[in-house]
Amino acid sequence: MIKQTAGRDQLGAFAPKFAQLNDDVLFGEVWNREDQLSLRDRSLVTVVSLMAQGLVDSSFRFHLISAKNNGITKEEIGEILTHAAFYAGWPKAWAAFRMAKEVWTDDVSEDSAT
Repeated sequence: MIKQTAGRDQLGAFAPKFAQLNDDVLFGEVWNREDQLSLRDRSLVTVVSLMAQGLVDSSFRFHLISAKNNGITKEEIGEILTHAAFYAGWPKAWAAFRMAKEVWTDDVSEDSAT
């Protein structure tokens, strides 16, 4: 079960409702519906969705690390990003690959990303 506190930690005083929705609804409810979709599959969908939008920032890195921790291998992320490149855009894939290469090269755990 995922217990997220990033919303409250980073935005709780500034945007308490957004922080509550992030921590309790998105990560507390949606991500924990593993009977509907596994964490591995949710990670795959999230990584592709963020890449498609060109959002290769710290949140993308967090989700790449989560994908790795949820069982997506280096070979699989290579295939996922290659496939998505044809639908989301080649430059977006290049940016995503740069970060994915770092995550799958380093011995990074989810704990170090938070």
